[in-house]
Amino acid sequence: MVSVIELKGSEKLPMLKKADLQVNTGLSGLSWVLSWFAQLYDSRIPTSVWIRCQLALAEGFTNAVRHAHKGKPPDLRVDIQVAVFAESLEIKIWDSGDPFDLEQKIKDISEKVDINSPGGRGLKLIKDIADSISYVRTADGRNCLSIVKNYSPCIADRK
Repeated sequence: MVSVIELKGSEKLPMLKKADLQVNTGLSGLSWVLSWFAQLYDSRIPTSVWIRCQLALAEGFTNAVRHAHKGKPPDLRVDIQVAVFAESLEIKIWDSGDPFDLEQKIKDISEKVDINSPGGRGLKLIKDIADSISYVRTADGRNCLSIVKNYSPCIADRK
């Protein structure tokens, strides 16, 4: 279940940039994804926020490839959309894998953390970075991981 809270009298801040990318499933696509993401940087976004969002994007993409698309054809696409707003950044990643319960999966990960394991903590990391995270099955039979990170914009010094 996904719920949205709308405040009366509030309006969504203007979108500064929006871009979409399709990448064949495969970890080799990660460098392309990160290069594409770098082009969307806006100086109003604090560097620390940008770097954390870059990490969340990398984790979301690699999870789609390693888990959702495991054993599926290599030409299967991962769709990514990034929208930069005046005070938030939204990342959406679509995969064609089997759906799962995001909150339960994060709970399971938290209960059995293996600090010696090279992976397995990506979803928890994404949850820790994001202000909002959701994973829903879409009408076209895909899954959409949505990551939202809010920030206070950097304002250039005025002289």
